[in-house]
Amino acid sequence: MSQSANTQTGDRIYIQQLQSDTAGEALCHLKNEHSIFISLRPRPIHYVQKQDGKLHTALYQKGEILITPADVPLSVRWEGEEDCLEIRLADEFLKDVARETLPQDCDRLTLQPTFQIRNPQLESIGSMLLAEYQNQLSGNSLCVDSLANLLAIQLLREHTTTNPHLAVYEGGLPQHQLRQVIDYIEASLNQDIKLADLAGLIDISQFHFSRLFKQSLGLSPHRYLLQQRLEKAKQLLQKTDRLIIDIALECGFNNHSHLSKQFKQMTGVTPKVFRASQR
Repeated sequence: MSQSANTQTGDRIYIQQLQSDTAGEALCHLKNEHSIFISLRPRPIHYVQKQDGKLHTALYQKGEILITPADVPLSVRWEGEEDCLEIRLADEFLKDVARETLPQDCDRLTLQPTFQIRNPQLESIGSMLLAEYQNQLSGNSLCVDSLANLLAIQLLREHTTTNPHLAVYEGGLPQHQLRQVIDYIEASLNQDIKLADLAGLIDISQFHFSRLFKQSLGLSPHRYLLQQRLEKAKQLLQKTDRLIIDIALECGFNNHSHLSKQFKQMTGVTPKVFRASQR
C-alpha cells in the first residue's frame, strides 16, 4: 500500500491518502485517536470490516465513510484497488472542543463505531483537508485549524453516544473585539496565523470565535485572511516593481505559484497579467 499527502497539525489532526493497486488487509488500533475513513475510489470497492465485535461486509461507493472511535480495534480486508482518505483526530482535542461548546459533562462523551454512512458535511471537510495537503501548503494553519474544529463539531453533533445540544451564539463580535482581531491580522499577513492566536486575543473558544467572526463579516477567518493577503498583493503589484516572489512571501504565500493560483481564482488573471494591465 502506498501513502501520500500525509501530515500532522500539532497533536490535533493527522491525514493521509491510502492507495493500493492490489487486494489486501490491515489492522488498526489507535489508543488516543479517532479515525475517519472516506472512500475516494470512483468505482465501488468490496470491504470486510470488523470493529467493536461487529462484522460488516459491503461495497463502499465514493464518499462513504467509516468511523472508528479511539481504543476500538479495526480490521479491514479489501478486494481490488483501494483509494481512501484517512483522518485521525486526537481524542483530547475532541474533548477540548466538547468542553468549549457543550454544557454537560464531556469526559464521558464517546463516538459511536459506524460503518458505511453518508455524511455530506464530513465528506466536504475531508475533501478540503485533502486539497490542503495535496497542495503541500505551509503557512496555512488557520484553514487547517478551522477545518479540524468543524470536523470535531460535526462528529459531536451527529456521531456520539448521546445527542448533545451545541450552544449557538448570535450577533457577532463586539466592535472593539472585531477591530482588535482585524488589526492583528493586518499586522501579521506574512505570518502563519493560527485560529488559536485569533481566539486567544479575545479569550473565547476557537469554535465560538469562528462562528461570531463569520456573523460579523460574512466570511470565515480563513477566507478573510486570504482576502486581505490578496488585496495587499494587488496593492504591491500596482504600486511597486518588486519581484512577484518577494510580494508573495510578504503577503503570506509560500511561493510564486501559491500566490498565482489564489490570485487567478479571485481576479481571473495571473499577478503578471494584472500588473501589466495597471501600467
